[in-house]
Amino acid sequence: MKILFTYYIPSGGIETLNRLRCQALRQRGIEAEQLYLWDGAGKQNIRDIPTYFMNDQQQLAGLVHVRQYDAIVVTCDHFMLERLRGVGYPGTLIYEAQGLESVEAANSTLEFASMFVRSHAQGVIAPPTSHLMQLFQKYFGDFPRFYIQNMVDTNRFSYVHAPDLNPSEAPILMWVGRLETNKNWRYFLEIGAALASHVPNLQLWMFEDANISEPGECVHFQAMVASLGLGRRLKVFSNMPHDHMPHYFSVTGYSGGMLVSTSKVEGFGYAVAEAMSCRCPVLATDSDGVRHFIDHDVTGKFMTASVHDAVRQALDLMRNASLRKSVIAQGEARIRTLFTPERYVSDLINVMRALGHPI
Repeated sequence: MKILFTYYIPSGGIETLNRLRCQALRQRGIEAEQLYLWDGAGKQNIRDIPTYFMNDQQQLAGLVHVRQYDAIVVTCDHFMLERLRGVGYPGTLIYEAQGLESVEAANSTLEFASMFVRSHAQGVIAPPTSHLMQLFQKYFGDFPRFYIQNMVDTNRFSYVHAPDLNPSEAPILMWVGRLETNKNWRYFLEIGAALASHVPNLQLWMFEDANISEPGECVHFQAMVASLGLGRRLKVFSNMPHDHMPHYFSVTGYSGGMLVSTSKVEGFGYAVAEAMSCRCPVLATDSDGVRHFIDHDVTGKFMTASVHDAVRQALDLMRNASLRKSVIAQGEARIRTLFTPERYVSDLINVMRALGHPI
């Protein structure tokens, strides 16, 4: 069987997911390839996977004619469904929802997408995240719909001793995302500034893709950093290769710090899962998707929208040694047990069988 996964640009969690599932499917004898409309920073992570960058209708027609895919999974881009049928693609089309930003944005997107999905696709898939499941029931209640839990590469994302990355051994507060409203970077800076009054040598490390920030956010970001006086303790890393991230998650956990996830809504939350797999504890807003990983004070910590509460939870995770040790161990075990590539591939194969592909 041959499957193509399509998305707009290689970046963030969907780039990670596409790459991992292509690799995992290959282990089961299934050919899997990727198509992106535009080039992006995540291209540096792709090795040994057939990957195409094109947004021209003629090129698209040539690709599907030559490669003869049995199924194409279209992530978030409902217009691509119509484009593929327009170039004569006769195979199985599956629409996939991952993230879609806020609940309001996801509702609006799926409402509009539903007519394209019903006209051109054979099924829809999403991770089993509550707001996505509710919206799928609302717009696709009488349509083939499937829920597949995403995978984590726990072979690569495991603890790595990397003291050279933090020679001062000062505790690190880490953040991963894009400078955009939904990722809520402003809240992270507010937490960092408040926590620093309790932890004077605190460091703030932010990992982002500068190519896809919301317009104007970089200017606002620099202004807020200056107003809070965070310049001397803040490091910003842009477009870090994905296979370097285990070192940074590991050194953050080893420093006595944590990953802080401030997103308003997440469909899955790859950075949270990957951090936990590297023995880095996580403090997160309840952004829906991270409920897959975090039980409060068991596998991680939740915080409210209150900076005071966030600081209280962070200090507890830094100073309560027994709690920290337990959270790290149980968090790592949860990721390694429930989010395996083997489980993902088996679930996707079951979807293909349900849609008429004997595998």
